[in-house]
Formats: sequence, C-alpha cells, structure tokens
Amino acid sequence: MKDFFLVCFSIGALLLSVNCGDGKKYHDQAAPKEIPSDRKLASIIEFQNSLNEEFSDPEVSPLPDRYRKDFQGLDFFEPDTLYSVRAKFVRTPDAIPFMMPTNTDRLSEEVVYGVVTFSLNGKEYQLEVYQNEELKSEEGFEDYLFLPFTDETNGELTYEGGRYIDLTIPEEDTLVIDFNKAYNPYCAYNKKYSCPLVPSQNHISTRILAGVKAFK
Repeated sequence: MKDFFLVCFSIGALLLSVNCGDGKKYHDQAAPKEIPSDRKLASIIEFQNSLNEEFSDPEVSPLPDRYRKDFQGLDFFEPDTLYSVRAKFVRTPDAIPFMMPTNTDRLSEEVVYGVVTFSLNGKEYQLEVYQNEELKSEEGFEDYLFLPFTDETNGELTYEGGRYIDLTIPEEDTLVIDFNKAYNPYCAYNKKYSCPLVPSQNHISTRILAGVKAFK
C-alpha cells in the first residue's frame, strides 16, 4: 500500500495526517498468517500480513494509541481468487487534471489515467483509474495508479465511504485487479486524516466480499 501525503510524508493512498506517530511501541505485532503454496493465495496472504505489520507499527500506523495497543490484526474477508479479475485497460491521454474532493476541505489533484473494464458476478463494469499529479514526480511512484470504488457492502460489511486498490501502470492493455487487496482509507480509522472521496462513477453494483472489512 502506498502511503502518501501525510504531514510526516509517509506515503499513503492520498491521505493527509495532521501529526506523526510518537514512536512508542505498546504492543506485540499481530502474528503473520502462514503463506500458502498457491501463488495467487500467497500474494493475498502476503498483502494481509504486510498491512497488519504496517498497522502494528506506531511510526506509520493510522490507528490511535487506544486502538493500536490492543491491535491483533485487521478483519479481512477470506481470500477468494474469484475476486481477482483481469481487466481491459484503456489509457486516456487527453484527460485534464481535476481536483478530487476529500472528506475535508483539502482537494487532491488527479487525472483520469485510464479506464478499466471487467466482468464480475456475471456483469460487466467500467471504472476510472487515477494518477496523482504530485505523487507521480516522486521517485518510485512514477507508475503508481489509484483505484477507489464503492460496492453493495458499504455501510454494512465494509467501510461506508468505499475502499481503495493500488495498481501499477501496465505495459500492455490489460491488468489484474485483485479485490482481495482492497483496503480502507485512513479516515476509516482516524479522523485526523483527509481521504479522497470515491467518485460516483466508480460504484460497483454487486457485493465485493473480498479485502478489508469495516473497522469496529
């Protein structure tokens, strides 16, 4: 997960913090899950372990101390490779940068880098994929793309504001979208963060039973 736009300049998916961690460690890290032999499943478990490690680390965790000290791991849906889909990727080189609203007064300058089309649960969907105008100039993030989405689980099983997926600019005209790697914006855990709002055109009218669940 790319953590960016924090005041302490820890990279995070278009999030803004008003202060940094104090460096204290109040807990033991969540025990990592065993990595299975299946490559797709292994990639999902590695993502989950990495996210849990990040949330356990007081230097980068979005969790307030009162939650982090008892943190035992995020709540994930069971890995399901049916939610890993191959999508057609069409670039939009003539797109004009725009200011994406957030849950605060901050605006995030984005451009629609491309459009992905895929089938899921028997229906075809088309979503916009964004590139941040400031982040693309940072070393290591030149190829980073941002896919925010909402679905029919929001406000029930998952965070009401939707979830994010990190992608990389593909060399060809297809890419894999793994909804098992969908994660919550930091403002789902802590009100001090400013998170981009999911555009209405990126709603998926089905239940995405994959990725991170709502934080309780």
